[in-house]
Amino acid sequence: MKALQFLDENTPEVSELPVPEIGADEVLVAARSVGICHSDIELLEGRYIIPFSYPIIPGHEWAGEIVAVGERVTDFSVGDRVVGECVIGEDHFGFSISGAIADFFVARPEWLHRIPASIDYSSAALIETFTVAYHALMSVGNINASDTVAVLGAGPVGLMTTAAAHALGAVVVTVEPSAARRDAALQLGADHAVDPAEAEALLASLTDERGPSVVMEASGNPNVMANAIRIAAHGARLGFIGINVGSEASAPLGLIQSKGLSIVGTIGSPGVWPEAIRFLERTGIDLSPLVTERFPIDGAIDAIAASRDASRNLKVHVELTAAL
Repeated sequence: MKALQFLDENTPEVSELPVPEIGADEVLVAARSVGICHSDIELLEGRYIIPFSYPIIPGHEWAGEIVAVGERVTDFSVGDRVVGECVIGEDHFGFSISGAIADFFVARPEWLHRIPASIDYSSAALIETFTVAYHALMSVGNINASDTVAVLGAGPVGLMTTAAAHALGAVVVTVEPSAARRDAALQLGADHAVDPAEAEALLASLTDERGPSVVMEASGNPNVMANAIRIAAHGARLGFIGINVGSEASAPLGLIQSKGLSIVGTIGSPGVWPEAIRFLERTGIDLSPLVTERFPIDGAIDAIAASRDASRNLKVHVELTAAL
């Protein structure tokens, strides 16, 4: 089979490898669509957040088809279309253990969730990212049609937060400096998509000067994170999704108390996969505009390069078609 391997720091290669063997309590999955994430770039550059070693096959945003099952597996069958969680105890699938940018890979049933028939493989490979946005919104709590939600940042997670908040009935304002990403936000359900320089005035006009009742910070920019506190309405709920480790910015912390703000920070998507998948199925959210470029497995190194071009791409996918 073919697989993308990171042989060493900044050394990717599409390799020929044996098809892996499965144990009695494992399944063999044929990858069908796998997304490239910024954390894959960090892995390639030698700076992922938990210990790992090369060589490693990346790929944690995936959808695939089960092509073989171990003798003790009872919950899944050959032909099942599945996605899988990537945080597995102390291990991270696609980081500390090899991942899905390969014709075939091994998974365990407890990681897996079936893909609804209404969701194709390309959209299903976005479910991992969507669960992060969904988890953040659920943690903030009780978002509904009475809310004005400001989403700060229109990267993939911010755009999926936009789509989910729209599906919950809120008025959604996505704040993003890139015109192309503002257009994507409008495609995904934003009522307004605005440059940061115009955001405060628009939010004031939409809320009779109160400000947004919910602020979802998805940029990870420390200055934007600090400003989220300032633009929020009295009694607002704030969710911090964007990741920033080590940077600092001056913030008006006294407003947390004087405005009575409720603030929650989230990372990953523990425990919400079944609900998030049902939410996608029932709402019919179309995530396909997020996939802006696709490559075959032979072009996986080009896919990595394309994913670095944030001005051109939102999500880059590797599409695979191998059969046993």
